[in-house]
Amino acid sequence: MSAALKYTLGRIGLFVAVLAALWLVDMNVFLKLMLALAFSAALSFFLLRGWRDEMAEEMASAAERRRTEKERLRSALAGEDDQPPTTPDQPSR
Repeated sequence: MSAALKYTLGRIGLFVAVLAALWLVDMNVFLKLMLALAFSAALSFFLLRGWRDEMAEEMASAAERRRTEKERLRSALAGEDDQPPTTPDQPSR
């Protein structure tokens, strides 16, 4: 399972758990939702730190791969790749 999916499901699970705990309190539904959002965000900061760091590393490595591939494609389009140059009588690839 990807780190982003684990973290997202963890955040949703925390929100549902806090909302279920607040459901027993007699107050406005909108206020319950807002409090559940705030408390679950604060709890996730501490409880889901490992999954958040794992997701950040996964995203950073994906960004590095995209950056490397983009640079490789740019150099290939600019003619700076490692292929030997073609002569006018040879067809280009």
